[in-house]
Amino acid sequence: MKYLDEYRDGELAQRIAREVHRVTTRPWNIMEVCGGQTHAIVKFGIDELLPEHITLIHGPGCPVCVTPLEIIEKALDIAARPNVIFTSFGDMLRVPGSTTDLLSVKARGGDVRIVYSPLDAVKIAEQNPGREVVFFGVGFETTAPATAMAIYQAAQKELKNFSMLVSHVLVPPAMEALLSSPDCKVQGFLAAGHVCTVMGFEEYFPVAAKYHVPIVVTGFEPLDILQGVLMVVQQLESGRAEVENQYARAVRREGNQPAQKLVREVFRVIPRKWRGVGEIPQSGLGLNETYAAFDAEKKFGVAEHRVEEPAECISGLVLQGLKKPQECSAFGTKCTPEHPLGATMVSSEGACAAYYRYRRR
Repeated sequence: MKYLDEYRDGELAQRIAREVHRVTTRPWNIMEVCGGQTHAIVKFGIDELLPEHITLIHGPGCPVCVTPLEIIEKALDIAARPNVIFTSFGDMLRVPGSTTDLLSVKARGGDVRIVYSPLDAVKIAEQNPGREVVFFGVGFETTAPATAMAIYQAAQKELKNFSMLVSHVLVPPAMEALLSSPDCKVQGFLAAGHVCTVMGFEEYFPVAAKYHVPIVVTGFEPLDILQGVLMVVQQLESGRAEVENQYARAVRREGNQPAQKLVREVFRVIPRKWRGVGEIPQSGLGLNETYAAFDAEKKFGVAEHRVEEPAECISGLVLQGLKKPQECSAFGTKCTPEHPLGATMVSSEGACAAYYRYRRR
């Protein structure tokens, strides 16, 4: 197949779904890791094609959603300072902090700018030598190489006025944290294909073996997801727990090695808090000592800032797959995309936003 509509072929989708029905003999719980996959599942009704006793659990795979509240508060603190140009991808501007968001800081006169690449922020720093330029580096392994390149270029250009607020997170440790929880219901994973285009899938083999859980690297179109579900179910039904690659048109086992090398050059692995989940060991990226001068947390003195998550929002339970969005009493009433209580309603890839748009009935 070459074209997008071929991955949305309704007749072929029905055939794959019938095969899932045929091979399924008992209940199974499968987690799709990526928020993009969640969005596709809800939008195209993929879960409604599956047997009733197959449950798709929505995982923590939205970088906007898992960015902890205290990082948002640090961003708000820095962005409100008079000599700062604060740059970010657009999806972070409406993520709520304790009392406000970056869009409101911009409305009150803060110089908050949307950029489409971290390298745009480097150019802004070059063009404004008298201002401090900060980029909000958020995302999984997918966006880490571009962030690393921005830091690397800033170092090469000796830009003293550029820094980065880093909140990159890593997928395999989060999967392990979920699997080791006593409340875990997950029996198989659809791994995020875009993460694996960068990192490959070598890291998943120890996870599959340790927890005896199938992991299938999966794409984002309806047929990708249905085929990924079928591959997981076939493993579960036969008692296997292996790593397989459904997304072979984009993912290689070894991943993008030059990108990985750049990430290792600029970053080191550190513990990282995940919104609603808590701190997960070895699950984040922080700047190496060589590039410590570009650490916005240290430059602006916000490294020790601590904030508790609000009790009213159940996004943490949604991100862990323990609750569905409609189980929240605020869903669609006090919490909407226009007035969100939590990040899972803000992000277009968030489970709450997907359910609000496609499943409000």
